[in-house]
Amino acid sequence: MDLRYQKLAKTLCGHSTKINEGEHVLLDLWETPVEMAEALIDEISARGAYAHVELGNPRIARKLAMSSGGGRLDVASDCSLYKMKKMNAYIAIRGSHNIFENSDVPQSRMAEISKAMKESIDWRVNKTKWVVLRWPNPAMAQLAQMSTEAFEKFYFDVCTMDYAKMDVGMQAMKELMEATDKVEIKGNGTDLKFSIKGMKAIPCGGQYNIPDGEIFTAPIKDSVEGVVVYNAPTIYNGISFDQITLEFEKGKIVKATSPSNEAQLNKILTSDEGASYIGEFAMGFNPYVNRPMRDILFDEKIAGSFHFTPGQAYSEADNGNKSRIHWDMVSIQTSEWGGGEIWFDGKLIRKDGLFIGEGIDKLNPDYLK
Repeated sequence: MDLRYQKLAKTLCGHSTKINEGEHVLLDLWETPVEMAEALIDEISARGAYAHVELGNPRIARKLAMSSGGGRLDVASDCSLYKMKKMNAYIAIRGSHNIFENSDVPQSRMAEISKAMKESIDWRVNKTKWVVLRWPNPAMAQLAQMSTEAFEKFYFDVCTMDYAKMDVGMQAMKELMEATDKVEIKGNGTDLKFSIKGMKAIPCGGQYNIPDGEIFTAPIKDSVEGVVVYNAPTIYNGISFDQITLEFEKGKIVKATSPSNEAQLNKILTSDEGASYIGEFAMGFNPYVNRPMRDILFDEKIAGSFHFTPGQAYSEADNGNKSRIHWDMVSIQTSEWGGGEIWFDGKLIRKDGLFIGEGIDKLNPDYLK
């Protein structure tokens, strides 16, 4: 067995989900090598816990989505929720040889699926220990514009880094964010203002996503004003979007534009009431992730980025926004990507992707690497 698999299994079961004796762990594995599944089962068993395995396939999932909804989804939703309620932890590895597999599934069907599975997903997110990651393959290497070998090395370097090193800087940033009222974000076409007064800030250092490296909160729902430009490409439900621009009034998206798939963009952002409001504001700081690769689990952690997310708010930092969607859109503010500034209550706390201030400067790449 590749020793990197064993190291990753220890990270997922030890640092991320902290599996304890007697716990039940659901492994949700899509196009993942058998050896990685074995490494996880071995690690879970060594901790005196119990592994349960579900194997998925994107092509089969697409075929099911295209063929039927309604009654099938009712049963699938009930079964998924029942199983999730039996679990203490959830580890998902989602590989895909074609990230655009769902591009021809009607958005109405994708919305139906999201609605049907929402209760199960909410239970998993709010009531179990969980972590989600991708699996490296040639398709991901192509999106990253890297050789397969180089991408695999990058993947394991990122996924097995010393995430505990983030703790000091994340704690300083948490205290700063929870003492902040007004946030201003400027640069690269963005001129955005909103409040985070009274909202919790949640540090993420490898507990829920691998790779990780972000801290998130949520804006006061009706406080968002201005314009944000997302310069990182994004994929939602198998559809690719580039250079999205959103305009806000009293918290609501009043205009959404993009040079690619603009009609689909607006259909998604009006799929329910909450889809037109923001459910998350976060800043990324993983020192090994420095450019987008059209995979949100990596892109939202880009050092020097922020994401400003239409849709559902997390329960840990809940601004009251409810939606079937949660779409992390990313803007990179490093000098290579046009720069930018983030201000808290009139004080500059990040410029061109680098944090400024005692404590939070320990989230910069020079410290974390």
